[in-house]
Amino acid sequence: MSRPVLEVKNLKMYYFTNKGVVKAVDDISFTLNKGEVLGLAGESGCGKSSLGFTLLGMPTPPGKIVDGSIKIEGREIVGLPEDVLRKEIRWQKISMIFQGAMNALNPVYTIGYQMTEPLIYHKGMSQEEALDRAQKYLELVGLDPEIVYRYPHELSGGMKQRVVIAMALLMEPSVVIADEPTTALDVIVQAQIINLMKRLKKELNLSMIFITHDLSILAEISDKVAIMYAGKIVEIGDSEKIYYEPAHPYTQKLLAAIPRLHEDVERLEFIPGQPPNLINPPKGCRFHPRCPYAMDVCREQEPEMKEIDKDHYAACWLL
Repeated sequence: MSRPVLEVKNLKMYYFTNKGVVKAVDDISFTLNKGEVLGLAGESGCGKSSLGFTLLGMPTPPGKIVDGSIKIEGREIVGLPEDVLRKEIRWQKISMIFQGAMNALNPVYTIGYQMTEPLIYHKGMSQEEALDRAQKYLELVGLDPEIVYRYPHELSGGMKQRVVIAMALLMEPSVVIADEPTTALDVIVQAQIINLMKRLKKELNLSMIFITHDLSILAEISDKVAIMYAGKIVEIGDSEKIYYEPAHPYTQKLLAAIPRLHEDVERLEFIPGQPPNLINPPKGCRFHPRCPYAMDVCREQEPEMKEIDKDHYAACWLL
C-alpha cells in the first residue's frame, strides 16, 4: 500500500496568551491518502480552523506548535525554517481555501495579478505564461477567463469563492484544506460550490481536508469523517460508519440534531451546556460535563482512541 500523502502524529498547537495557555490542538493524529477527502466537523471554537492553519505550518499568533509531527509525502515539515516552508511547502505541497473569500482577496489588485504572482515567484513563469495558467484554472472552476482583468468587488460572493478555490489549486498541491468554503453563501450557491468540489476531487484526484460544522455537507463529499471536540478528535472513521453507527456520545448528539427528510423524528436533540474553556479543560474526558452517560472514570481519566471496527476509532470509556 502506498504511503499516505499526509501523516499527522500527536500534534499539539497551543496559543500562549496573557490569560493562560489555550490548548486549541491537543494530541491529534490521523492520515490522509491520495484522492481521499477527510471531513472535519465539530462545534465552533473546537479547534478546526486552528488545526488547518497548523497543518500549513502557520498557526495564528500567539499560537505555536509545541509537539508532534506533520509529514507531507513523507517529508517532515515541523521545525522547517520559515523561508523553506514558504518556498517549498505552502501552496506547492499544501494549500488552503480560506473561510470568507472577500477577506482572502486583496481589493486593490486584479484577480489576474493575485493569481499570477505566486506562479512567477515560485515557478519562475513569465507574466504571459502565468496569466494563461490563471485563465485555465478559472475555467476549471466554471468562471469566464476574462475575470483575470476584474477586481474582487466586481464579483459576486459565489464567484469570489470560486476564484479562491482556483488560487488554492493553481500550484497543484498534494493536499488542499477547505476551511468552511460555503459559509456566508446562500443555499443555491452552497450547492454549486459543493458540486464543484466533488467534480474537482474526481477530475484532479484531490486529497482534501474539508472543515465545517455542518454534518449534512460532509455527507455529500467526505470519504472519512473526524469529529473534533475541545481540541481533540473524539471519533474518526469511514463516513458511512460515522453516520450510521456513531460510537461517541458527542457524535450521536450532533447527528441527532440534524433534521431528516425521510424519517419521522418527534423532536431534534440538543447538547446541553457549552464547550469547555481550553485554558483549563475538564479533567478526564473533556465531554463529560455535557455527556448523559458520564461515569466516575470519565471524570478522572482521559479515554484513549480505540478501534471499534475496521478503520473506525473513538475515544470513550463506554467502549
